[in-house]
Amino acid sequence: MAAGPRRRALGRWSRSAALLGSAVLAYYTVPLSSAETTEARAWRWILFILGVLGLIALTAHQIRRQLRSRDDTGVRLASIMVVLYAVVVFFSVAYYGLATRAEGQMEGIATRTDALYYTVVTLGTVGYGDVHAVGQGARIVTTVQILFDLVIVGLLASVATQQIQRMGRRSRQGDEQRDERT
Repeated sequence: MAAGPRRRALGRWSRSAALLGSAVLAYYTVPLSSAETTEARAWRWILFILGVLGLIALTAHQIRRQLRSRDDTGVRLASIMVVLYAVVVFFSVAYYGLATRAEGQMEGIATRTDALYYTVVTLGTVGYGDVHAVGQGARIVTTVQILFDLVIVGLLASVATQQIQRMGRRSRQGDEQRDERT
């Protein structure tokens, strides 16, 4: 790998690490409302819907970015990571809010770390059973997260498959060039 592509790849990974660090820092430090009124519950659902619409817009933007990048796997992977970080932080906040503000919605979430853990376990489709959605609201939020997770995993699989195919083509081309020289 030449110095230019290596430097670009390092820059992408540095930006990705900085974005992840910023997302985690924001997640743990941004205060969440503690009011539990009917109006506060309504606002939380409105914000959840707006957040989901924001995630859809971000995903659409990143898909367009991937289509423009064509063969640049680094851009494609970076755009997926942006969506992944946003999904994890957004749903962690949603689960924490449900667990601490809505009685009987979540089982096993007492801290922000518990909510982050549940989000990542759901993303990984592991499901240990120690933390789970109990109420209908929590089940709706979990279902929406699973739908986003399927899109993200599908995009990652697509990028990985294309990269493997590209490496296979390069290998075959190199073999053919060596065969022609001998």
